[in-house]
Amino acid sequence: MRAPRLATLLPLLALVLTTGCGAPSGTRSDDGPRAPLTIRVPADSPTITAALERARPHDMVLLSPGVYRETVRVGTAHVTLRGTDRNGVVIDGEGRRGNGVVVTAPGVSVENLTVRSHLQNGVLVTGLKSAGEGVGRGSDGYHRLDPTADPPLDGFRVRYVTAANNGLYGIYAFNARRGGIEHNYASGSADSGIYVGQCKPCEILVRSNTAERNAVGYENTNASGPLWIVGNRFTDNRVGMTVGSDYLEALTPQGGATIAGNLVADNAAPDTPEQADGGYGIGIGIAGGRDNTVVRNRITGHPRAGLVLSSAEDLPPTGNRLIGNAYADNALDAAYLASPHAPGSGNCFTGPLGPTLPNDLAASMACGNSPATPSPGPRTRLDAPAAPVGLPFLDVPLPPDQPQLPHAATAPAEPTAPFPAPVDPESVPLPDATLLNTTSRDRR
Repeated sequence: MRAPRLATLLPLLALVLTTGCGAPSGTRSDDGPRAPLTIRVPADSPTITAALERARPHDMVLLSPGVYRETVRVGTAHVTLRGTDRNGVVIDGEGRRGNGVVVTAPGVSVENLTVRSHLQNGVLVTGLKSAGEGVGRGSDGYHRLDPTADPPLDGFRVRYVTAANNGLYGIYAFNARRGGIEHNYASGSADSGIYVGQCKPCEILVRSNTAERNAVGYENTNASGPLWIVGNRFTDNRVGMTVGSDYLEALTPQGGATIAGNLVADNAAPDTPEQADGGYGIGIGIAGGRDNTVVRNRITGHPRAGLVLSSAEDLPPTGNRLIGNAYADNALDAAYLASPHAPGSGNCFTGPLGPTLPNDLAASMACGNSPATPSPGPRTRLDAPAAPVGLPFLDVPLPPDQPQLPHAATAPAEPTAPFPAPVDPESVPLPDATLLNTTSRDRR
């Protein structure tokens, strides 16, 4: 499922620089006490890498418009990496570098810039410091995540970032917790536009993002609550979003996520990278997840199914509450595809539901009626209609310009919160069909 790690490394630059404030620079010769600095690129440092080498906690590295051809590694805590123009500051992998931005220090903010055309990830936030080029894995069947050697990164923020045409994930938070992923746009990802994986408890808020023209809009693997996926637009991907458990990563089973107020629509777009597992035409898939709350989402326009509950190997779906969602124009509004050896229990739906599989799903799994488990049917997957041939991820058309972080060029750096404020799902309304349409390529 994961691509092999690349060996691409950029040489480190040892540069002696002078800031506009007259502060000494270079390879940390300014180690005396000082107030936080804004280090401007290229005015104060010619490259992002050089600026980050001299940055100290609470500094801001501020990028002027331009195309930056380097992999950016942020290893200093509480640094803000910000572009002055989200659409004009581009970290370009040129189809040959592995990652755009790799964050391995706590309290870092990445904001108001574009990352595109990387073979692996646009932005990776991870506590796996030994992960090299940044393909995180918790387990390969033989080696498990060691939380002592690689504790989760604690505190991060990714906001107002455009991630386009990256070979795995647009924005990838793995073995990281207490963070926010907000107001981002992801397209052209060969795996998923936004991915949150391997954290328990996560304490992560994923809010007001747009993901379209990806293989999967949003992926949530072994990422457990408290975790809030709220008010996002997942449209025109192959699959809208997936939530599940996977033995290839640590911390199984997944559980306790809140998925509320999202627009999940028309996820059957042919002009998308082909999904490795063949997924297509599905809105929300939950595989082996437990005790998730899926409430007041608008799930429309899927030629296979709007919402699917299934097993993940021997991990059944259990205790998932699917309430108050609005379904329309799906071949099946909901399908229960748990396998006979992991049939699941305690899942419940509230309607109204249109066509389902099995046909009595709405009655047999109604909330408030001690929901039963339908008898496993002959099918454990949906494979009609056939998935169309996709595009190479580098060939997906680039997205339209996206909204800016307010006052990006002048606003001071904001410290990341210790963790996001909890979201009460009862306060999240059912979204309109036009949610975040001004960020969408189709503007509909």
